[in-house]
Amino acid sequence: MKTRKIGRTDVQVTEVSFGTASAGNLYREASDDDVQAVLQTAWDAGIRYFDTAPHYGRGLAEQRLGRFLHGHEGAVVSTKVGRILSPAKTPIAEADGFVNPAQNDVRYDYSGDGIEHSLEQSMERLGRDFIEIVYVHDIGEYTHGSANSGHMEDFLGSGYERLVKLKEKGRIGALGLGVNECQVCLDVMAHGPIDAILLAGRLTLLDRSAEEALVPACHESGTSLVLGGIFNSGILATGPVEGATYDYGPAPRGVLDRVAELQRRAEGAGIPLATAALHFGLRHPAAASVLLGTAKPSSLTRNLDAIAQDLPPEAEALLSEIVMTQ
Repeated sequence: MKTRKIGRTDVQVTEVSFGTASAGNLYREASDDDVQAVLQTAWDAGIRYFDTAPHYGRGLAEQRLGRFLHGHEGAVVSTKVGRILSPAKTPIAEADGFVNPAQNDVRYDYSGDGIEHSLEQSMERLGRDFIEIVYVHDIGEYTHGSANSGHMEDFLGSGYERLVKLKEKGRIGALGLGVNECQVCLDVMAHGPIDAILLAGRLTLLDRSAEEALVPACHESGTSLVLGGIFNSGILATGPVEGATYDYGPAPRGVLDRVAELQRRAEGAGIPLATAALHFGLRHPAAASVLLGTAKPSSLTRNLDAIAQDLPPEAEALLSEIVMTQ
Protein backbone atom coordinates (compact mmCIF):
# COMPACT_ATOMS: atom_id res chain seq x y z
CA MET A 1 0.00 0.00 0.00
CA LYS A 2 1.24 3.48 -0.85
CA THR A 3 2.49 5.73 1.93
CA ARG A 4 2.39 9.49 2.24
CA LYS A 5 4.35 11.88 4.41
CA ILE A 6 2.80 13.80 7.30
CA GLY A 7 3.61 17.49 7.03
CA ARG A 8 7.33 18.18 7.12
CA THR A 9 7.98 15.34 9.57
CA ASP A 10 9.53 11.92 9.04
CA VAL A 11 6.21 10.18 9.76
CA GLN A 12 4.85 8.16 6.85
CA VAL A 13 1.27 6.83 6.82
CA THR A 14 -0.49 4.38 4.54
CA GLU A 15 -2.97 6.05 2.21
CA VAL A 16 -5.71 3.98 3.83
CA SER A 17 -5.79 3.96 7.62
CA PHE A 18 -7.90 2.20 10.23
CA GLY A 19 -9.92 4.00 12.89
CA THR A 20 -10.78 2.25 16.13
CA ALA A 21 -13.99 3.93 17.35
CA SER A 22 -15.85 0.66 16.74
CA ALA A 23 -13.19 -1.14 18.78
CA GLY A 24 -14.43 0.98 21.67
CA ASN A 25 -17.97 -0.42 21.20
CA LEU A 26 -19.41 2.57 19.35
CA TYR A 27 -23.22 2.07 19.21
CA ARG A 28 -22.90 -1.71 19.67
CA GLU A 29 -20.69 -4.08 21.60
CA ALA A 30 -17.92 -5.95 19.80
CA SER A 31 -16.11 -8.85 21.40
CA ASP A 32 -12.36 -8.89 21.88
CA ASP A 33 -12.18 -11.61 19.22
CA ASP A 34 -14.19 -9.49 16.77
CA VAL A 35 -11.87 -6.54 17.27
CA GLN A 36 -8.71 -8.57 16.93
CA ALA A 37 -10.11 -10.13 13.74
CA VAL A 38 -10.86 -6.80 12.06
CA LEU A 39 -7.49 -5.39 13.10
CA GLN A 40 -5.82 -8.45 11.58
CA THR A 41 -7.85 -7.96 8.39
CA ALA A 42 -6.60 -4.38 8.18
CA TRP A 43 -3.01 -5.51 8.77
CA ASP A 44 -3.22 -8.29 6.16
CA ALA A 45 -4.49 -5.73 3.64
CA GLY A 46 -1.35 -3.64 4.14
CA ILE A 47 -2.76 -0.96 6.45
CA ARG A 48 -0.08 0.21 8.86
CA TYR A 49 -1.60 3.43 10.19
CA PHE A 50 -4.04 3.00 13.08
CA ASP A 51 -5.91 5.84 14.80
CA THR A 52 -7.37 5.67 18.29
CA ALA A 53 -8.36 7.89 21.22
CA PRO A 54 -9.15 7.80 24.95
CA HIS A 55 -12.67 8.86 23.98
CA TYR A 56 -13.33 5.57 22.19
CA GLY A 57 -14.90 3.43 24.88
CA ARG A 58 -13.23 5.40 27.70
CA GLY A 59 -9.87 3.82 26.88
CA LEU A 60 -11.15 0.44 25.67
CA ALA A 61 -10.11 0.97 22.03
CA GLU A 62 -6.58 1.94 23.04
CA GLN A 63 -6.29 -1.15 25.22
CA ARG A 64 -7.49 -3.43 22.43
CA LEU A 65 -5.25 -1.81 19.82
CA GLY A 66 -2.28 -2.05 22.18
CA ARG A 67 -2.85 -5.79 22.64
CA PHE A 68 -3.01 -6.31 18.88
CA LEU A 69 0.08 -4.26 18.06
CA HIS A 70 2.15 -6.07 20.70
CA GLY A 71 2.67 -8.82 18.12
CA HIS A 72 2.90 -6.61 15.04
CA GLU A 73 5.94 -4.48 14.25
CA GLY A 74 5.99 -1.47 11.97
CA ALA A 75 2.69 0.21 12.84
CA VAL A 76 2.17 3.97 12.87
CA VAL A 77 -0.21 5.04 15.63
CA SER A 78 -2.10 8.23 16.27
CA THR A 79 -4.00 8.95 19.44
CA LYS A 80 -5.58 12.01 20.92
CA VAL A 81 -5.25 14.28 23.94
CA GLY A 82 -7.61 16.58 25.78
CA ARG A 83 -9.51 13.99 27.82
CA ILE A 84 -8.17 12.58 31.08
CA LEU A 85 -9.59 9.31 32.38
CA SER A 86 -9.95 8.17 35.98
CA PRO A 87 -11.63 5.14 37.61
CA ALA A 88 -15.40 5.47 37.48
CA LYS A 89 -17.20 6.29 40.71
CA THR A 90 -20.32 4.38 39.59
CA PRO A 91 -20.84 1.61 36.99
CA ILE A 92 -21.14 2.80 33.37
CA ALA A 93 -23.33 0.89 30.91
CA GLU A 94 -23.13 3.45 28.10
CA ALA A 95 -21.29 6.72 27.58
CA ASP A 96 -21.27 9.07 24.58
CA GLY A 97 -22.59 6.34 22.30
CA PHE A 98 -20.12 3.69 23.48
CA VAL A 99 -21.74 0.54 24.90
CA ASN A 100 -20.16 -1.21 27.89
CA PRO A 101 -17.06 1.00 27.83
CA ALA A 102 -14.05 0.70 30.11
CA GLN A 103 -15.11 1.83 33.58
CA ASN A 104 -13.58 5.29 33.54
CA ASP A 105 -14.86 8.79 34.18
CA VAL A 106 -13.60 11.57 31.91
CA ARG A 107 -12.78 15.25 32.16
CA TYR A 108 -11.47 17.71 29.57
CA ASP A 109 -8.08 19.35 30.04
CA TYR A 110 -6.26 21.08 27.18
CA SER A 111 -3.54 22.67 29.31
CA GLY A 112 0.08 21.63 28.99
CA ASP A 113 -0.07 19.46 32.11
CA GLY A 114 -3.40 17.99 31.06
CA ILE A 115 -2.17 17.13 27.58
CA GLU A 116 0.96 15.45 28.88
CA HIS A 117 -1.05 13.52 31.47
CA SER A 118 -3.51 12.39 28.79
CA LEU A 119 -0.63 11.28 26.56
CA GLU A 120 1.06 9.31 29.33
CA GLN A 121 -2.20 7.49 30.04
CA SER A 122 -2.59 6.63 26.35
CA MET A 123 0.98 5.38 26.10
CA GLU A 124 0.35 3.05 29.04
CA ARG A 125 -2.85 1.66 27.51
CA LEU A 126 -1.17 1.23 24.12
CA GLY A 127 2.05 -0.20 25.53
CA ARG A 128 4.17 2.32 23.64
CA ASP A 129 6.71 4.93 24.69
CA PHE A 130 6.50 6.81 21.38
CA ILE A 131 3.40 7.94 19.47
CA GLU A 132 3.83 8.91 15.85
CA ILE A 133 0.96 11.43 15.70
CA VAL A 134 -0.86 13.14 18.56
CA TYR A 135 -4.06 15.02 17.80
CA VAL A 136 -5.75 17.50 20.14
CA HIS A 137 -9.23 16.00 20.24
CA ASP A 138 -12.54 17.80 19.80
CA ILE A 139 -11.38 21.27 20.75
CA GLY A 140 -13.75 23.81 19.20
CA GLU A 141 -17.32 25.04 19.46
CA TYR A 142 -18.70 21.98 17.64
CA THR A 143 -18.07 19.96 20.80
CA HIS A 144 -17.83 22.51 23.60
CA GLY A 145 -20.10 25.38 22.58
CA SER A 146 -19.63 28.46 24.75
CA ALA A 147 -17.22 26.57 27.02
CA ASN A 148 -14.68 26.39 24.21
CA SER A 149 -13.17 29.79 24.94
CA GLY A 150 -11.75 28.47 28.22
CA HIS A 151 -10.41 25.34 26.55
CA MET A 152 -8.77 27.41 23.80
CA GLU A 153 -7.19 29.62 26.44
CA ASP A 154 -5.73 26.55 28.13
CA PHE A 155 -4.49 25.08 24.86
CA LEU A 156 -2.96 28.20 23.36
CA GLY A 157 -1.64 29.28 26.76
CA SER A 158 0.33 26.10 27.52
CA GLY A 159 -1.00 23.05 25.68
CA TYR A 160 0.34 23.88 22.23
CA GLU A 161 3.83 24.64 23.51
CA ARG A 162 3.88 21.41 25.53
CA LEU A 163 3.15 19.39 22.39
CA VAL A 164 5.95 21.19 20.58
CA LYS A 165 8.32 20.31 23.41
CA LEU A 166 7.18 16.68 23.43
CA LYS A 167 7.95 16.54 19.73
CA GLU A 168 11.37 18.13 20.26
CA LYS A 169 12.13 15.58 22.97
CA GLY A 170 11.25 12.69 20.64
CA ARG A 171 8.19 11.50 22.56
CA ILE A 172 5.92 12.13 19.57
CA GLY A 173 6.57 12.37 15.86
CA ALA A 174 3.92 14.87 14.77
CA LEU A 175 1.24 17.06 16.33
CA GLY A 176 -2.11 18.31 15.16
CA LEU A 177 -5.85 18.45 15.66
CA GLY A 178 -8.59 15.82 15.52
CA VAL A 179 -11.85 17.73 14.95
CA ASN A 180 -15.13 17.97 13.05
CA GLU A 181 -14.92 21.65 12.09
CA CYS A 182 -12.71 23.91 10.00
CA GLN A 183 -12.64 27.22 11.87
CA VAL A 184 -10.82 25.94 14.96
CA CYS A 185 -8.11 24.55 12.67
CA LEU A 186 -7.60 27.98 11.12
CA ASP A 187 -7.55 29.57 14.57
CA VAL A 188 -4.85 27.21 15.84
CA MET A 189 -2.82 27.49 12.64
CA ALA A 190 -2.79 31.25 13.12
CA HIS A 191 -1.20 30.65 16.52
CA GLY A 192 1.50 28.24 15.37
CA PRO A 193 2.29 25.49 12.85
CA ILE A 194 0.80 22.01 13.11
CA ASP A 195 1.76 18.91 11.18
CA ALA A 196 -1.61 17.28 10.55
CA ILE A 197 -5.35 17.53 10.95
CA LEU A 198 -7.65 14.55 11.26
CA LEU A 199 -10.75 16.19 9.83
CA ALA A 200 -14.02 14.29 10.16
CA GLY A 201 -16.77 14.89 7.65
CA ARG A 202 -15.71 18.24 6.20
CA LEU A 203 -13.89 17.02 3.09
CA THR A 204 -16.13 14.38 1.53
CA LEU A 205 -18.10 13.78 -1.62
CA LEU A 206 -21.05 15.42 0.15
CA ASP A 207 -19.48 18.09 2.38
CA ARG A 208 -16.55 19.98 0.86
CA SER A 209 -16.59 22.95 3.21
CA ALA A 210 -12.89 22.48 4.00
CA GLU A 211 -12.00 23.51 0.47
CA GLU A 212 -13.01 27.12 1.01
CA ALA A 213 -10.26 28.16 3.44
CA LEU A 214 -8.73 25.19 5.25
CA VAL A 215 -7.37 23.26 2.27
CA PRO A 216 -5.54 26.34 0.89
CA ALA A 217 -4.18 27.09 4.37
CA CYS A 218 -2.90 23.53 4.72
CA HIS A 219 -1.30 23.68 1.30
CA GLU A 220 0.48 26.90 2.18
CA SER A 221 1.70 25.68 5.58
CA GLY A 222 2.54 22.09 4.65
CA THR A 223 -0.08 20.66 7.01
CA SER A 224 -1.41 17.21 6.07
CA LEU A 225 -5.07 16.23 6.14
CA VAL A 226 -6.23 12.80 7.26
CA LEU A 227 -9.84 12.34 6.22
CA GLY A 228 -12.25 10.80 8.71
CA GLY A 229 -16.00 10.44 8.40
CA ILE A 230 -15.64 9.80 4.69
CA PHE A 231 -19.25 8.55 4.56
CA ASN A 232 -20.55 11.51 6.64
CA SER A 233 -21.72 9.21 9.45
CA GLY A 234 -23.32 6.73 7.08
CA ILE A 235 -25.40 8.39 4.40
CA LEU A 236 -22.74 8.11 1.69
CA ALA A 237 -22.60 4.37 2.37
CA THR A 238 -26.34 3.71 2.61
CA GLY A 239 -27.63 6.32 0.22
CA PRO A 240 -30.70 8.49 0.97
CA VAL A 241 -32.71 5.66 2.54
CA GLU A 242 -35.20 6.02 5.38
CA GLY A 243 -33.27 6.44 8.63
CA ALA A 244 -30.06 7.55 6.89
CA THR A 245 -27.67 9.36 9.22
CA TYR A 246 -25.62 12.48 8.61
CA ASP A 247 -23.29 14.07 11.16
CA TYR A 248 -24.32 11.60 13.89
CA GLY A 249 -28.05 12.28 13.51
CA PRO A 250 -30.99 11.85 11.13
CA ALA A 251 -30.25 13.32 7.72
CA PRO A 252 -32.32 16.45 6.94
CA ARG A 253 -34.31 16.69 3.72
CA GLY A 254 -31.81 18.95 1.97
CA VAL A 255 -28.99 16.47 2.60
CA LEU A 256 -31.15 13.55 1.41
CA ASP A 257 -31.84 15.39 -1.83
CA ARG A 258 -28.18 16.19 -2.44
CA VAL A 259 -27.17 12.59 -1.76
CA ALA A 260 -29.86 11.34 -4.12
CA GLU A 261 -28.32 13.44 -6.89
CA LEU A 262 -24.81 12.20 -6.06
CA GLN A 263 -26.08 8.63 -6.11
CA ARG A 264 -27.74 9.19 -9.47
CA ARG A 265 -24.51 10.51 -10.95
CA ALA A 266 -22.36 7.74 -9.47
CA GLU A 267 -24.64 4.93 -10.60
CA GLY A 268 -24.98 6.56 -14.00
CA ALA A 269 -21.19 6.29 -14.26
CA GLY A 270 -21.28 2.63 -13.28
CA ILE A 271 -20.20 2.67 -9.63
CA PRO A 272 -22.02 2.60 -6.26
CA LEU A 273 -22.24 5.80 -4.23
CA ALA A 274 -19.98 4.38 -1.50
CA THR A 275 -17.26 3.60 -4.04
CA ALA A 276 -17.44 7.16 -5.34
CA ALA A 277 -17.11 8.49 -1.78
CA LEU A 278 -14.04 6.35 -1.10
CA HIS A 279 -12.31 7.28 -4.34
CA PHE A 280 -13.09 10.96 -3.84
CA GLY A 281 -11.12 10.92 -0.57
CA LEU A 282 -8.21 8.90 -1.93
CA ARG A 283 -7.87 11.06 -5.03
CA HIS A 284 -8.20 14.43 -3.34
CA PRO A 285 -4.81 16.17 -3.59
CA ALA A 286 -5.07 17.44 0.01
CA ALA A 287 -5.50 13.98 1.57
CA ALA A 288 -2.62 12.11 3.16
CA SER A 289 -4.79 9.20 4.26
CA VAL A 290 -8.42 8.10 4.29
CA LEU A 291 -9.63 6.61 7.56
CA LEU A 292 -11.87 3.53 7.56
CA GLY A 293 -13.45 2.15 10.71
CA THR A 294 -15.65 -0.87 11.45
CA ALA A 295 -15.89 -3.82 13.80
CA LYS A 296 -16.66 -6.23 10.94
CA PRO A 297 -13.92 -7.75 8.75
CA SER A 298 -16.48 -8.17 5.96
CA SER A 299 -17.29 -4.44 5.94
CA LEU A 300 -13.62 -3.50 5.86
CA THR A 301 -12.93 -5.99 3.07
CA ARG A 302 -15.86 -4.63 1.06
CA ASN A 303 -14.50 -1.10 1.28
CA LEU A 304 -10.96 -2.18 0.47
CA ASP A 305 -12.22 -4.12 -2.56
CA ALA A 306 -14.06 -0.99 -3.71
CA ILE A 307 -10.85 1.00 -3.40
CA ALA A 308 -8.84 -1.59 -5.31
CA GLN A 309 -11.24 -2.05 -8.21
CA ASP A 310 -10.57 -0.63 -11.64
CA LEU A 311 -13.20 1.98 -12.40
CA PRO A 312 -14.97 2.28 -15.74
CA PRO A 313 -13.95 5.28 -17.87
CA GLU A 314 -17.22 7.07 -17.10
CA ALA A 315 -16.50 6.85 -13.36
CA GLU A 316 -12.93 8.01 -13.83
CA ALA A 317 -14.18 11.03 -15.73
CA LEU A 318 -16.85 11.79 -13.11
CA LEU A 319 -14.43 11.60 -10.19
CA SER A 320 -11.86 13.73 -11.99
CA GLU A 321 -14.53 16.33 -12.65
CA ILE A 322 -15.74 16.31 -9.04
CA VAL A 323 -12.30 16.43 -7.42
CA MET A 324 -11.14 19.25 -9.68
CA THR A 325 -14.33 21.29 -9.24
CA GLN A 326 -14.51 23.46 -6.14
